[in-house]
Amino acid sequence: MPPTHQPDEDRFHAIRSEDVQWKPFPAFPPQARLAILVGDPAKPGPYVIRVKLPAGTKMMPHKHPEDRIYTVMSGVFYIGLGEVFDESKLTAFAPGSVVVLPGGQPHFHWAKSGEYVTQVSAIGPLGLGYIDSADDPRNRAV
Repeated sequence: MPPTHQPDEDRFHAIRSEDVQWKPFPAFPPQARLAILVGDPAKPGPYVIRVKLPAGTKMMPHKHPEDRIYTVMSGVFYIGLGEVFDESKLTAFAPGSVVVLPGGQPHFHWAKSGEYVTQVSAIGPLGLGYIDSADDPRNRAV
């Protein structure tokens, strides 16, 4: 019996940084971008995405149902834990850092010192719920 592969992992392939396709994501602030690298984050199963936040962009307090592993690819990733955005709770992580975020943990991000890119590995489906629904870009009038 042939081995069973995870979605999008049934053949050898590579994704070069210049081929990454950055797109807006409805749950993110308008200037933020997401790239899907492996799998389909909307479905059950493993996925790998990258998130890019331009300088000054804030992700207000939110949580994900899935456990996540963040790898800082570039820039400085500032993340804080809690249900209220509190600059004093931010911790800076340099490129190469790996951050483990358990599902259900409220947190927030800030591209405080310039643009950053993180790579997220998790088991989908991806979920993102803001602590304060007023912070959710999906709730804003068009």
